[in-house]
Amino acid sequence: MPSLKDLKSRISSVKSTRKITKAMQMVAAAKLRRAQEAAEMARPYAERFNAVMGKLAASVGDNDEAPKLLRGTGSDEVQLLVVMTAERGLCGGFNGNIAKLARAEAQKLLAEGKTVKIITVGKKGRDVLKRDMGDHFIHHVDLTEVKNIGYADAQGIAREVLDRFDEGEFDVAKIFYSTFQNVVSQIPTMQQVIPFDIPETEDDAATADTLYDYEPDEAAILAQLLPRAVATAIFSGLLENGASEQGARMSAMDNATRNAGEMIEDLTIEYNRTRQAVITNELIEIISGAEAL
Repeated sequence: MPSLKDLKSRISSVKSTRKITKAMQMVAAAKLRRAQEAAEMARPYAERFNAVMGKLAASVGDNDEAPKLLRGTGSDEVQLLVVMTAERGLCGGFNGNIAKLARAEAQKLLAEGKTVKIITVGKKGRDVLKRDMGDHFIHHVDLTEVKNIGYADAQGIAREVLDRFDEGEFDVAKIFYSTFQNVVSQIPTMQQVIPFDIPETEDDAATADTLYDYEPDEAAILAQLLPRAVATAIFSGLLENGASEQGARMSAMDNATRNAGEMIEDLTIEYNRTRQAVITNELIEIISGAEAL
């Protein structure tokens, strides 16, 4: 049975841990508000951008004039997975869930005989995947020094991906991130960006019969917009990740604080019982000694 000194030391240690987790929870809550606002403000732009891209792509179709980023190489043998996670941990299953989705996709592609290449964005995702997928790593993007994600950061990642595509290193590219819903719900998401997969929006259905004239022609406009579409998709993913990370960390630190409180209560009860037993034993020894006299 632990001594009173051991119990008191442990209680003090857990109390210190609870202060740290509580502080981290408050910091995550403050960062979450800014990250959530950034992610939500980017969504209308991305949706409208995709709506315009959808109309242009429908006009061009699958003909040979369509840009390569839209029609692809005609093959899917070599696939690039861009796994975007956080640079820091202590955020529950946020990093692990994204890495799990990417690993499942990589294993499925490998089972089909495809070649898989992986670019990691964020140290934690790389740490999770390197044990069984390290042989497929071709590049890593370190965002440790970046405090606030900007479009320039997404452009750097997009340029790395586009340059490799232009050099014929892969046929299909997919990005992995976590879509923020609320503090307790973040959904691991996979999105194909090359050939660019344009999601259908409500605006597409509402204006499906509307005719547009473009100047210059649709193929020329797409050639200019598709690289930006890839960067926009990556930027949206990074912003969603930022909000998801802080939401997951806030939830994880809240649970840790609650668990620390419960542990302190249990240790305090054990301490009081042990202290009472020590006092009782001392009284028994005193009474026994007095009676012996």
